[in-house]
Amino acid sequence: MLLSICIPTFNRSEKLDNCLNSILISKEQYTENDFEICIADNNSNDNTKEIVDKYKSFLNINYYKNSENLGFARNAKKVIGLAKGKYSWLIGDDDLILPTTLKSLLKILKSNSDIELFFINSYYLNSEYLEKFPKPFNTQNIKLNELDSISKVKSNKIVSFWNLIDPEVSWEFLIGIFLTVFKTSKWIESSKKVDVKKLEEKRIWSNFENTCFHPIVNAYAFKNSKAFICAEPLSVNIIGFREWKSYYELIEIVRLPELIDFYKKEGLPLIKYLYCKNFALRNFFSYFLKIIFSSQTKGKEYLNLKKHFVKNLFFPNVYLSILTFIFRKLKIYTKKLFR
Repeated sequence: MLLSICIPTFNRSEKLDNCLNSILISKEQYTENDFEICIADNNSNDNTKEIVDKYKSFLNINYYKNSENLGFARNAKKVIGLAKGKYSWLIGDDDLILPTTLKSLLKILKSNSDIELFFINSYYLNSEYLEKFPKPFNTQNIKLNELDSISKVKSNKIVSFWNLIDPEVSWEFLIGIFLTVFKTSKWIESSKKVDVKKLEEKRIWSNFENTCFHPIVNAYAFKNSKAFICAEPLSVNIIGFREWKSYYELIEIVRLPELIDFYKKEGLPLIKYLYCKNFALRNFFSYFLKIIFSSQTKGKEYLNLKKHFVKNLFFPNVYLSILTFIFRKLKIYTKKLFR
């Protein structure tokens, strides 16, 4: 088996239906049977099992239902543990792949058998677009020329792992699970280095480890490896309905800076560290205020004043973000004034 597409899921059967349908559509352009789909169901109480059964006649699916909800990080670890492929691709149950994805991706994997980590570019698509069409969504209805992609890299290239940690490659610094295809055995072995007790915390994004589990393991496993950048987007990242969007500010100005600090400990060069950390703090002031003063749940209880505020005051973008915040407010006020 060459590739395992690994999908952790919980109570999102409609979105999983779209995801599996996108894989089925892509399979129509790929005739070989050297890939599988692994699904770890985090003890859903909806019709997830019925959706999986609907596709079992058409796709090679390895489905496992947990006896309890393990939390996202442990369920991600579980689903990769099911994989039989040389490589694994961890994607969300709300992500989609394109009609040409399997044909393109499997060709890249076969042509670069010495590479252990592949960065896979992805398109953004608002969830409202999917509501215009019958269910499950048909990915042939996507107008790719109207979509933006995460990465700005224009051509395929082989680089060192630390060259992937760059805003031009991914502004989120590989925190998106769908951004990497990796050598399964090496990932599983390296996942054992992560503190299991931190992963047992089930509150969403409550600590660094359960938020950034996947990029942590990628760094442990592949920091001394070459990586392949696939500039062509091969997946679609659906935005707009995610349950965790109220935590977005926490992820950007707390978890991403923590991730970059972790990368530095693992070998990220100092100059690149300073550049990436400063970039990650570009919205620091306004987002910090949102977390502190919002009436919504934005993860305020997870903030550490010394660690997440004082420690970041050495970076210029913390202060430039104040000017950016003021400029945005003036722009909004001016538009209202001259209506």
